[in-house]
Amino acid sequence: MTVTEQPHYTAEEKRKRVFAIISASSGNLVEWFDFYVYSFASIYFASQFFPSGNATAEFLKSAAVFAVGFLMRPIGGWIFGRIADRVGRKKSMVISVLMMCGGSLAIAVLPTYATIGVAAPILLLLIRMFQGLSVGGEYGTTATYMSEVALRGQRGFFSSFQYVTLIGGQLLAVLTVVIMEQFLTEADLKAWGWRIPFVVGAIAALISLVLRRTLHETIKAEDMSHKEAGTLAGIFRNHRAAFITVIGYTAGGSLIFYTFTTYMQKYLVNTSGMAPKTASVVMTGALFLYMCMQPLFGMLADRIGRRHSMMLFGGLGALGTYPILAMLHGNSSPYVAFALITVALAIVSLYTSIGGLVKAEMFPPEVRALGVGFSYAIANAIFGGSAEFVALSFKNAGHETGFFTYVTIMMVVAFLFSMRLPKTPSYLHTDH
Repeated sequence: MTVTEQPHYTAEEKRKRVFAIISASSGNLVEWFDFYVYSFASIYFASQFFPSGNATAEFLKSAAVFAVGFLMRPIGGWIFGRIADRVGRKKSMVISVLMMCGGSLAIAVLPTYATIGVAAPILLLLIRMFQGLSVGGEYGTTATYMSEVALRGQRGFFSSFQYVTLIGGQLLAVLTVVIMEQFLTEADLKAWGWRIPFVVGAIAALISLVLRRTLHETIKAEDMSHKEAGTLAGIFRNHRAAFITVIGYTAGGSLIFYTFTTYMQKYLVNTSGMAPKTASVVMTGALFLYMCMQPLFGMLADRIGRRHSMMLFGGLGALGTYPILAMLHGNSSPYVAFALITVALAIVSLYTSIGGLVKAEMFPPEVRALGVGFSYAIANAIFGGSAEFVALSFKNAGHETGFFTYVTIMMVVAFLFSMRLPKTPSYLHTDH
């Protein structure tokens, strides 16, 4: 991609492509809302499925079910990547959001331990595994579709809306729970109120399903009929270097993303000594600003090039992670914390705004969704999913700064793999 490209689109073509971006990203928002609302509502329903009389034990068991859903993502990335490359992006996205809808509805009506005994937590686990498959397939297919349908010359800007909606889904999940807390008592929330967000998620997924059914297909019939379409053999035989490169920079990208988003609230409370409610306000504000940053950094990448953005991400991440975490370590001011976290998330935005697009440009259409989704899911599950566990393990061992060093090293790795990116992408950049 170079800034000199000046493709021409009719007004009708632009309208169709922008509508496709909106429809695809709306499903992404719903998927992440449904997946993360479990985490935010679990404080109220944990005792309904894992009764023990010990709140910490109940939360741990609930968190373990959440983690299992996380670990299902690589399988989902493989299944839905194969579907998207062999049957079509549209069908893959429709099936994905339909599965998430079914999962949310199932949790909303699921009987508790008091009603069906041990079957309740078992069924909850199975439903979360089902949803984990869905969200695992969402990233790769949505990233591929949005990259293919985006206006050439503005692909960074339009593709950035994948993370706008990803973060938006998390924020809406938090907001839904906060609103319920204003109108329902704690007893009501534990008795039945916790089911409301899952009903909301199921309804939103149905709306997204209707929108996604209107999408046009972006992969050609000859690509879907390719003998190696949607196969791991096709990737490892012909695109092994690209696959490894994507895992290389995604490992650091996922790690730093989860460090400054999901783990950061616990860090502010557990290490900085901030009050939980204050930390929640700081993180909600920082995540909102982070969401708004994505299109701006996508536009920046359109001007300076994706490779340069990725190298800036790796370099600034390597230089800035340790001092930012160190300054947060002894800081109790919410204003300073907000500023430092915002700086960190600005660095992360250099990657997240174009991460899906950079991956999509590494693979030809017949294995693009699989290459993007499976490589991302592997790195994300290993490095992103373990971020909180590794951080807390270092802290528990009395060497919390070891985690700072770990993230810094992985950012150096991300920088080195970003240097492997071609100055001119191998695929997609000339597609109209």
